[in-house]
Amino acid sequence: MTSLSPENITSELKTLPDWTHRAKTIVRTFKLDNFLMSIAFVRRIAKRAEKFQHYPDIDVRFDNVTLTLTTHDVGGVTAKDFSMAEECDKIFANFLEP
Repeated sequence: MTSLSPENITSELKTLPDWTHRAKTIVRTFKLDNFLMSIAFVRRIAKRAEKFQHYPDIDVRFDNVTLTLTTHDVGGVTAKDFSMAEECDKIFANFLEP
């Protein structure tokens, strides 16, 4: 697996508009209603990450959860990061549904 070029990353980000490219990572902050919802959301992300064997860096700030994805083995962003980002977006969309 190789890291994607900046052009490929920009192209891929068009399908995930809430994510941004920062250095050798892609990043998104998710806004939740409160701290307990943030932790519940993180638990769901952790379960999916375990299944995919691809783990985001997670920063919880009360009602904001920031996920940072990179493929450490190759030192940059890969297709694996975009797959995980898509999964995180799906979890968030389902999480907010009543």
